[in-house]
Amino acid sequence: MSAASPVVLRHLSSAATARLLGAWHAGGPAYVALADALRSAVLSGTLSPNTRLPSERDLAAALHVSRTTTSGAYARLRDLGFAASRVGSGTVTTLPQGRVERGPRRPAGGDAPVADESLQHPGARNARPAAVGHLDLWQATPSAPPELYDSFARALDSLPAYLDSGGYEPYGLAPLREAVAARYRERGVPTTADEILVTTGAQQAIALLARTHLRPGDRAVVESPTYFHAMEAMREAGGRVVGVPTGPLDVDLLASTVRRTQARLVYLVPDYQNPTGYLLSAGDRAAVREVADRNGVTVVGDETLVELGLDGGPTPPAFAGYGTSPHVVSVGSASKGFWGGLRVGWIRAHPRMIAQLARARQSMDIATAVLEQLAVTDLLGRRAEIMIGRRAMLRERRDLLVGRLRESFPWEVPLPAGGLFCWVDLGRPVAQAFAAAAAAEGVLVAAGPLFTPDGDGADSRVRLTFTRSPAELSDAVPRLVRAWGRVAGGQRRVSSPT
Repeated sequence: MSAASPVVLRHLSSAATARLLGAWHAGGPAYVALADALRSAVLSGTLSPNTRLPSERDLAAALHVSRTTTSGAYARLRDLGFAASRVGSGTVTTLPQGRVERGPRRPAGGDAPVADESLQHPGARNARPAAVGHLDLWQATPSAPPELYDSFARALDSLPAYLDSGGYEPYGLAPLREAVAARYRERGVPTTADEILVTTGAQQAIALLARTHLRPGDRAVVESPTYFHAMEAMREAGGRVVGVPTGPLDVDLLASTVRRTQARLVYLVPDYQNPTGYLLSAGDRAAVREVADRNGVTVVGDETLVELGLDGGPTPPAFAGYGTSPHVVSVGSASKGFWGGLRVGWIRAHPRMIAQLARARQSMDIATAVLEQLAVTDLLGRRAEIMIGRRAMLRERRDLLVGRLRESFPWEVPLPAGGLFCWVDLGRPVAQAFAAAAAAEGVLVAAGPLFTPDGDGADSRVRLTFTRSPAELSDAVPRLVRAWGRVAGGQRRVSSPT
């Protein structure tokens, strides 16, 4: 037992726990499988720390197992540091503290929840020691291009022209707004600088849009699965997130969902969708714009991945079309094309909405850093040459990972036309168990339910990113083979890579 009563921020019923776990028993002792599934839910972010779990008796009834199984599972969670119990508090999820030696680098942030470093090697039997390190197929975060340093050097040369001002430009620096507008014009969308707001990354852009369009209880419609942090932003604004299946998107179903729920906001990723990798067709983009205008609902197209087509095809048609709809908003970013550390994004929208958003962002951060804006202005000016190398690097890594996975597993492994990840079908609903087993082998992978609005569905899917180095990707595959062996047993088809 813990020395002090654990803090309880929320309660989870036995029925909700059963839905969250899905098909949790993938073989082996039932109590171990149940503990691993609960631990994986904490790792994936679908089960938050400080959540009171149902009683052993209630959970046993909901899962149709013996109380011995649930009691053993809770005891294992306590032993691993993922739960604490005290009379009157029940069993509460926690994160281990000081139990695991630090690996060679801290867990990375990015487009998925930060995996607490104590989760990297959760102590499962046969896990590798912490000194082996973490292989991150969890976050879709490419390293910086070699041209980034030169762009900052040029930005420093341009900086003196801004030093006699206060440095706060709530709409963004004029040169950057014009550079972003010019890129939209290149893509066939007539755009002026007045239709551009520079933000501190695309995440702030999404949060601003959620904050200004949603009141508590309003519905926001998203694809399911979709980008994790977008759903977070909508919930924090008080919205109730409703999912529409994607991969590909059914626009008719989207339209009926918007009407039925009286949604005030729709969020889509039309370009190499996160996490499925699908590309919304030109016809469907036009149909979505009709849905926006017909229903008067604001539809946000997240175009942060638009520059990352990897197979040499044309850049997808701009989500905004001719840019005439006041209900269609585009979000972009320097994070995926260039580098996440830049923290520069933008919104393209009607000037009235841009003014409204600029006022709303004043309570958050006032303005985006000047030096970074100058660097991104330079990067956009050299975008064509820089992206040749970026796409070649990502294409090589994509092909390496997909090839090794197809050689080693019986999974359905697509070859995405662009983006930063593979949406892999394991063929059975064991995603969370596999994610836990992979973490025990020192590889972080994201289980499919993480990307769904309610944590249900996609339980046979995992998202694997290919942004790491070829050496890291090659090292990850045999570890995944061992993890799959523990989950799938003798039914796997494995050709162990060297």
